[in-house]
Amino acid sequence: MERQKILLADDDPEIREVLRLLLTSEGYQVEEATNGRQLLNKLDDTVGLVILDVMMPDMNGFGVCAEIRKCSAVPVLFLTAKSQDSDKTLGFSAGGDDYLVKPFSYSELISRVKAMLRRYYVYGAKQNGADSVIRCCRTVEIDPHQCVVRQNGEEVALTDTEYRILVLLASHRSKVFSAQNIYESVWNEPYFYSSNNTVMVHIRNIRRKLGDDPQNCHTIRTVWGRGYRIE
Repeated sequence: MERQKILLADDDPEIREVLRLLLTSEGYQVEEATNGRQLLNKLDDTVGLVILDVMMPDMNGFGVCAEIRKCSAVPVLFLTAKSQDSDKTLGFSAGGDDYLVKPFSYSELISRVKAMLRRYYVYGAKQNGADSVIRCCRTVEIDPHQCVVRQNGEEVALTDTEYRILVLLASHRSKVFSAQNIYESVWNEPYFYSSNNTVMVHIRNIRRKLGDDPQNCHTIRTVWGRGYRIE
């Protein structure tokens, strides 16, 4: 079986070496970049996960992630010393899928990596299983076989997390999902009050990419005081 490839960018060589040794010991193929632009040059369809330091010279991690999202839905895990909710919001707004604050335990890192790769290859953008199309409305459909969303026949570039949120809502039309329902279903982690902002950012990103028009049925509806739904 081909080893899953992880692309790692950090300007600190010691951190890169520690992460490379840790990840390769778990059986992953690791390719390193010393800065964001080098990472973008190395990104291709064989990469299953990007681990991205936020504070890098020339181009910070948020800017790099925004560039990644122009061409790829590969999951992105941010590594950062910043722990404020506003910093996490910036990361998710840029298209990141998860956020790990330094210092972190190696077991936590490996757990996050395994979960993100599993979602990507088994449930996400690399899935090859299901075969029935899920329709949000007459202009938007989800193809679970290829794990893509199309609007008027054109593919919409959603991240792995955005895709799974949309599938969750579209698979249960008219059911209202609270932010807690969505977070626990998609992230598979305990919900905390700060998680609500994480869900809101991803919902906003999906709406923007689909063209947020309240008159169109594919827009994710906000049911005030309760949550979100697709009608």
